Amino acid sequence: MPAAAWLNHFDVRCRRGIGDAVGMEYVSRVPRPPLDGLIDDLYYLEGAPPYARLTLPPTPAALLIVNLGMPFRIRAGTAVETAEYADGCVVTMPTRAFEFGYPPETRSVGVHFKPWGLAPFLRMPAAELCDRPVTVEQVWGRPATAELRDRLATADGPHEMLTLLEEELMRRLCGTAGLGMVRHTSSVIAATRGAVAIGDLRAATGVSSTHLAQRFKELIGVTPKRLARTYRFAAAVFSINPTEPVDWGDLAGRAGYFDQAHFGHEFRAFTGLTPTRYLEVRRRFLREHPGHVLDSWPLPAD
Repeated sequence: MPAAAWLNHFDVRCRRGIGDAVGMEYVSRVPRPPLDGLIDDLYYLEGAPPYARLTLPPTPAALLIVNLGMPFRIRAGTAVETAEYADGCVVTMPTRAFEFGYPPETRSVGVHFKPWGLAPFLRMPAAELCDRPVTVEQVWGRPATAELRDRLATADGPHEMLTLLEEELMRRLCGTAGLGMVRHTSSVIAATRGAVAIGDLRAATGVSSTHLAQRFKELIGVTPKRLARTYRFAAAVFSINPTEPVDWGDLAGRAGYFDQAHFGHEFRAFTGLTPTRYLEVRRRFLREHPGHVLDSWPLPAD
């Protein structure tokens, strides 16, 4: 999936892209208020994926996919086995890379949530789903999910599908205790791209560090410190130009890491790859599928 809109990769209200020779369509738009305060974008994706398996490094975002094609598979976090998802999946903010296994043709609509944005649509604390994707049925129930998939499948094109999904989200939107505090604190973390002292955030909220961490885990799935680490890592990765030589020491310093070794350790913790190996894989994607609509964050896992 494309990366979260906070990095300005989706700073227009609608985007349509066609992939390389194999063909893939991606349509994206920002929802209307108040959903825009919870969601980066709604999207439609259809076509042949560039690779049968794609690795997605963690980003500061949650994800909902309503699947309209053949089942796909996910290997999440430290899981050894992959699991199959027919109706779609719900993913809270990940802490480790996920591996998506796609059918030859994929078709889905989905939501890229801001880190805090999924909470008003969940039945359970986000921490229970951390690095443990569940099906849409497990969150919204089988009858409601089946009805939504039927309506989406018979809609007249991507834009109508996104409108239907937006309406479903509006109907399901509900108040969530503590969301205002978590949203405000997370927004400060986002604005600084993770370069903020967590102690200062706690003091600004007027609550204990334990209470703040509990609220974050309940509504986002991770602590404020982990969220800040993810923002910093994602910002550092998006500063990499894979077509040019990379000065890793300079990049690490500009991103706020203590030194290059610290940066390398974080890189492996988030992706399972060294920075140089990541660059090799990114360059492979660019070489084999230049201009593809998914080129920005996913990596070939084959």
